[in-house]
Amino acid sequence: MTETQQACRYFLATSGVKLPLKLVNEIEAGALSNRNTYIRASYDASGLLLKFEKMVYGDVELSHSYTYDEAGVLRRAEILMLDEDPTVLEFNGAPA
Repeated sequence: MTETQQACRYFLATSGVKLPLKLVNEIEAGALSNRNTYIRASYDASGLLLKFEKMVYGDVELSHSYTYDEAGVLRRAEILMLDEDPTVLEFNGAPA
């Protein structure tokens, strides 16, 4: 783990469609043995979501990796889905 990352946190679901996705229903690592599906996430020291992986029966089915600028604005998202090519989205910070 680097200085900018915190330990993994675990969740049951995502919420919304805007990136970065919001993770909801946090669970403790000890509860993972009873789950077939969960989300493993890492955050930087300021609380920004850096990466999450949706785990299904021990395999990564979906992952998102996020890159932010110095102000904490999302600049890049890389989305990987099982058996598909990665999707990379670049954001210039202009209002939508």
